Amino acid sequence: MPTMVNLGSELIRINPAKNTIEYSTNGGRFWVSRCTSSSYGTFVDLLPFGNELIAITSKGVYASTNKGSFWVSRCTSSSYGEFLSLTDGGKEILAQTSKGLYYSTNGGRFWVRR
Repeated sequence: MPTMVNLGSELIRINPAKNTIEYSTNGGRFWVSRCTSSSYGTFVDLLPFGNELIAITSKGVYASTNKGSFWVSRCTSSSYGEFLSLTDGGKEILAQTSKGLYYSTNGGRFWVRR
């Protein structure tokens, strides 16, 4: 489960102790908080995908187009089970959930069991 990803010239990470999204522009020597809102739930996993940053949280799948400053809900349905991890499958996002492996071809809005 990547809790830190490389996105352009930044490292972006989940700080689990604070449940925040942080970024570093100097290789991780210094970190700055980017998102401190608890309204998204507890951050679990991050995945850069296209021009977005996709996150799994305790409330579902979220997407950000501004490197994690603001998040938009993509999927909060419990019918897929609890989302555990994300993988870039090229043209699709793969998600391991508590109910099995799913894929999405539309940025995490809808999921199909594989």
